[in-house]
Amino acid sequence: MGKVSKSGKRKEKKTNGILIAIGFVIAGWLALQQVIDVPENGAKSPLIENVEIPAKITGRQEQIITHAGYTVSYNSDWKIPNWVAYELTKEEVDGVELRGNHFIPDPEVPFGKSATTDDYKNSGWDRGHMAPAADMKWSEQAMTESFYLSNICPQDKSLNSGVWKSLEEQVRGLALQKGKIYVVCGPVVSKRHKTIGNNEVAVPDAFFKALLQNDNGNWHAIAFMFANESGRKPLSTFAMSVKDIQNITDIDFFPALPDSIEDKVESHVDFTKWNISR
Repeated sequence: MGKVSKSGKRKEKKTNGILIAIGFVIAGWLALQQVIDVPENGAKSPLIENVEIPAKITGRQEQIITHAGYTVSYNSDWKIPNWVAYELTKEEVDGVELRGNHFIPDPEVPFGKSATTDDYKNSGWDRGHMAPAADMKWSEQAMTESFYLSNICPQDKSLNSGVWKSLEEQVRGLALQKGKIYVVCGPVVSKRHKTIGNNEVAVPDAFFKALLQNDNGNWHAIAFMFANESGRKPLSTFAMSVKDIQNITDIDFFPALPDSIEDKVESHVDFTKWNISR
């Protein structure tokens, strides 16, 4: 066998190095496809973690607290949440845990920064759930934590028992049908808001709810906003795009989605993808 020149050895090493680098790139790409699995139509697969969590809020007090059934962005200035987000699955809707009824301060909220049940007494306002207790029937812990006051807002009684409740019921129906729904909800609070109780709990002017689903790799979103007052109108009259809600609340919803998909789903509402009473 003839000798290999030094220049030949250098070329061989360079070639081997290129092949190794290409191998790493291919391996990384294959691993990425297992996590992301982008369909041919460009839509992202359902394997995006924490897709329901909004972006960090600027210019507003915010404490992020994660509980068993939901995540809350708590505002200690308002004594109510900025938003509450959670994922609702078909299996969770089918839970059998009995409803609780014990409202208490969130133990994760510092002392003196929470509302109390006394703030709501004789106020004329309901203790309105953001993440509803009926969505937490899958776990005793989740049910208990749904009654933390960090998940509660002063809410008009007629709204709480009317269209707000109706939307909650339809969201559970959607989760049963679709398998999974992502929910973000919360209050809309003006600069000159009213307060109740000794802890000066903010009374919202309105409430929003943004929904997201993945339909065979295609993402769809819809949002709703309700004035915090009595009144009965068809649920569809409160519907709007997520982008509209973002402009009202200054909250960036679903930032985990790729920008191209996020922009599309937040700007457009396809009612055929949502079995919402119209």
